[in-house]
Amino acid sequence: MTNLQIVILNFRTPDMTVKCVETALDEIAALKAGITAAITVVENGSEDGSYDLIRAEGAARGWLDGRRVALIDSGWNGGFGSGVNVGIRAGMPGGGRADLVYLLNSDAFPRPGAVACLIDHLATHPEAGIACSRLRGADDVPHETAFRFPSAGGEFENAAQTGPISRLLRNKIVALPQPDANLPVDWSAGASMMIRAEVLDQVGLFDETFFLYFEETDLCRRAAKAGWQTHYVWDSVVTHIGSVSTGMKEWAKVPDYWYDSRQHYFQKHHGRTGALMATLASLAGNGLWRLRCLIQRREHRTPPGHYRQMLGRALGKRHDRKGST
Repeated sequence: MTNLQIVILNFRTPDMTVKCVETALDEIAALKAGITAAITVVENGSEDGSYDLIRAEGAARGWLDGRRVALIDSGWNGGFGSGVNVGIRAGMPGGGRADLVYLLNSDAFPRPGAVACLIDHLATHPEAGIACSRLRGADDVPHETAFRFPSAGGEFENAAQTGPISRLLRNKIVALPQPDANLPVDWSAGASMMIRAEVLDQVGLFDETFFLYFEETDLCRRAAKAGWQTHYVWDSVVTHIGSVSTGMKEWAKVPDYWYDSRQHYFQKHHGRTGALMATLASLAGNGLWRLRCLIQRREHRTPPGHYRQMLGRALGKRHDRKGST
């Protein structure tokens, strides 16, 4: 018998969360015998009536019974990792310990068989501790969800945006070319991520220092250091709207919490000197990009104050975390 806990985090997307639960319940109903699955919805401090709306909808639809679906109020918005950890620590709705934890964004909708594919993949690949889906937008356009771990070389390449440099540093580029098959990756997006409970037992839950961004990168890196692989499962397809809770598509400026998370990631895994080198590499790459734009008489479009923010953190300046997830 395998116990599967699906954790869905809500932040100001109650209608979409209800739709996500309905989709997940359809996936549960189609699972083969021997798998017990239930859903934990964590309301993550939305302060917009989300909790009451989800509770009312769940009761009206008959699934908010504490066995198939449980609704938890985190009590505050501590970020993505913090909210997910609340759900994982609560355990299976109705009691019991999960063998597999499946993280599903409220704006992510598994296509038929997507959840079963992840379960089957982990069952047949004991070396994999984490399995993630192939994400496609509502327009069916593929999302970039297969990545290498960030590095100073990757930061330089990304900022330079120049063909010869990208070819020279092709093994450092963070975003991998769109895969066309299942394969191991350094990390993948947490919008549809299945994790063995024994991995979490071994490496711990999400690092709550990350308010938003880099938290799944960090978890996959800790798992890799403990000997577990992360697999991109091409056969598991999930429709992902993307950036609904964060408002990333409408950002006028990059929020403080992105800079804080980036700095924490590099400092945690590469030390303060390594974090500074990664920032200087990005700054140098951006210098080349700006020079190219100057020669070609085009706008560089670097966000205002971007490198001042990054350098400030790399040099030890502290900021209060503010934002939403």
